[in-house]
Amino acid sequence: QVQLVEPGGGLVQAGGSLRLSCAASGRTFRNYAMGWFRQAPGKQRELVAAISSGGATNYADSVKGRFTISRDNAKNTVYLQMNSLKPEDTAVYYCAARPIYYSGSAKDYDYWGQGTQVTVSS
Repeated sequence: QVQLVEPGGGLVQAGGSLRLSCAASGRTFRNYAMGWFRQAPGKQRELVAAISSGGATNYADSVKGRFTISRDNAKNTVYLQMNSLKPEDTAVYYCAARPIYYSGSAKDYDYWGQGTQVTVSS
């Protein structure tokens, strides 16, 4: 069992930066792939970025070059550094976990955080 806690997003102006974090419980964090998803009102949940247990990463085309996913296994934490934010990045962001390899599909993830709101003003 893995519990995921996301301390909080926030409100930022377009062009600004924000770092999300997601803390996981349990001693087997290093064996899980982690993903960051987002869901805007009226839209489907979509993958933003993912990182495998071995550190391989994957990004949505819309965030490549702007967002960076990383993990600190000693702290059981995954991060999402978001730079050059745009109003279209506004959404509820969720972290999620699944064993070993990442997936682009939300249905493949076993554990989810509660979600945190990120709002980018123009």
